[in-house]
Amino acid sequence: MFFVAAKVFWLLAQPLSITLLLLLVGLALLWTARLRLAATALLLAAIVLGTTGFTTLGYVLIQPLEDRFARPAEMPETAGAIIMLGGATLARPSSARQTVEMNDAGDRLSATLWLAGRYPEAKIILSGGSGLLSGETESEAVTAARFFTSFGIASDRLVLEGDSRNTDENVALSRDFLDDAAGPVFLVTSAFHMPRSVGLFAAQDLDIVPWPTDFRSPGPVGFWFDIANPVQNISVSTVAIKEWIGLAIYHWTGRIGALVPGP
Repeated sequence: MFFVAAKVFWLLAQPLSITLLLLLVGLALLWTARLRLAATALLLAAIVLGTTGFTTLGYVLIQPLEDRFARPAEMPETAGAIIMLGGATLARPSSARQTVEMNDAGDRLSATLWLAGRYPEAKIILSGGSGLLSGETESEAVTAARFFTSFGIASDRLVLEGDSRNTDENVALSRDFLDDAAGPVFLVTSAFHMPRSVGLFAAQDLDIVPWPTDFRSPGPVGFWFDIANPVQNISVSTVAIKEWIGLAIYHWTGRIGALVPGP
């Protein structure tokens, strides 16, 4: 129920959805000659679209999350396991074409592949089910396994956890696979997603080695106009807003101890 509610909420709450809803409300008000209210709705739509698409808002929001965790200064000599959280592939084309189509978080796959080569004895836990409400695609774990075996990673090193649908379930369902891990456990996920993920693992009394990847921000940046790439700006703003909402909900419901977990 939480999964469905979260998906429906975000379908309506993301910036482009809010913009569209405000535009529809504005047009409806124009149709009924309520001009002042219509102008207000249309102005709000322009503000939402303008700030998320034509300013640095997304980078301002995502940068502190990405800077929260750093990769280890010194690499451990051994590793017991490498966990890669799902979210790096496009489910529909990957399933339909039996290939591996990456999205903006595809660095999770390449980073995990590098760690797998660095620690050839470590098992690789691929955590990710289908994030779609319809559930018509294969799990992300199956798609990711196709990626790693194509690069020569032995299939017996791969542990597929293909039932989780969100970060909370990623951690809960991966927990049992770590009981016999002989050595440090690496966690690979997007840098902006690392605080919430580490917070959930900490709640399970698991000590992990963060390996953030897929950075979206160039570093500290102030709020200003940015018209170079509005599509990318909207994408980063959407990801950042969603992650901050996720952190707030997970903290409010007691899933993580701090609003923004740290080292």
